[in-house]
Amino acid sequence: MMAGRGVVAFARVQDTPLSVDEVMAAVRDDRAGAVALFVGEVRDHDGGRAVVSLDYSAHPSADSVAASIAARYAALPGIERVALVHRVGALAVGDLAVVAAVSSAHRHEAFQTCADLVEDVKAHLPIWKHQQFE
Repeated sequence: MMAGRGVVAFARVQDTPLSVDEVMAAVRDDRAGAVALFVGEVRDHDGGRAVVSLDYSAHPSADSVAASIAARYAALPGIERVALVHRVGALAVGDLAVVAAVSSAHRHEAFQTCADLVEDVKAHLPIWKHQQFE
């Protein structure tokens, strides 16, 4: 397997609606036979309580932290391209909160890297969720 030479297509935080199509297009690569995609949506419940809406706020460093996280995964062996975007601001149930995709030659690397990327974002990206319950 080749050493990592992947590209971070983009990694950012934004206050406008997210586009799955944009993320998918960003990881397109002729060397890639697999794309793993994660789409996180605002759900209508959390911990047994009904969620009406939520608001995400971010630390000013969030864009640079997102770029750093994405770069670590793009550098892994077999990874071609990584794209990551997280939304901030007021979101309603059903809105997209995060979209991430990873392309690679083979499915295993794409699946595993995308899963690890999303877990890393959840653990380390300085974004805070404020839920409004029913």
